[in-house]
Amino acid sequence: MMNNILVVIRGGGDLASGVGVRLFRAGFKIVILEIERPTAIRLPVSFSRTVYENRIFLEGIEAVLVPSKEEAEKIINQGKIAVLIDPEGKTIEEFRPTVLVDAILAKRNLGTAKGQAPLVIGLGPGFTAGKDVDAVVETKRGHYLGRVIYQGKAEQDTGIPGEIKGESIRRLLKSPADGEIVPLRKIGDLVKLDEVIAEVAGVPLKAEISGVLRGLIYTRTQVTRGMKVGDIDPRGIKDYCFTVSDKARSIGGGVLEVICTYLNKK
Repeated sequence: MMNNILVVIRGGGDLASGVGVRLFRAGFKIVILEIERPTAIRLPVSFSRTVYENRIFLEGIEAVLVPSKEEAEKIINQGKIAVLIDPEGKTIEEFRPTVLVDAILAKRNLGTAKGQAPLVIGLGPGFTAGKDVDAVVETKRGHYLGRVIYQGKAEQDTGIPGEIKGESIRRLLKSPADGEIVPLRKIGDLVKLDEVIAEVAGVPLKAEISGVLRGLIYTRTQVTRGMKVGDIDPRGIKDYCFTVSDKARSIGGGVLEVICTYLNKK
């Protein structure tokens, strides 16, 4: 039954991709809508990387960049995930999916609405379940991560990332200037405190902690001062850089719960 159900996901970052992985493995057909220059940080586990590389594998799942709805349908019928550049979601009506998931994680609703699909799900802050979407899935780390909300909103974003091994703000890498980023290290590298990770317009970007470089924005991307461009995992385990995170899997489980509940009622 699942392999006849289409799910369209808006956004292809690491959390959106975790949702895509869980739903794909459960048997759903998946189409991901992305922007022209995605700014995902955790590139090895983000389907948005397909925009730059045309074809990728994420945990054994193949994703292919396609130019149209017709090509997307060919790809998903081959047992792959289709990625289409459509920042405004104009093709949603053409696809007529059973499920629409807004996983842009913009902290506000960028145009997703109930009625665009029989079941519409929003991830994190910016959506009101029962009003602009049918359900919201909590994205904030903690006791309620992955919880399904059918009335109301997710917890507000504090701007402070969850702690990993006692580190929070310092594990983020933020651009020191406006300009084009040139990475000097790659994801999976072990880095030390004060080591130069990249340069932006000739200004060095240094690590504030030691650990493994878990995320770094795509090379030559235009960034602005203070913009998040990477992150360091103080646990120092390289495998975590290349596999879907516990947070993404939990959120994916929440989305799967919403869909199964809907299908059971149908």
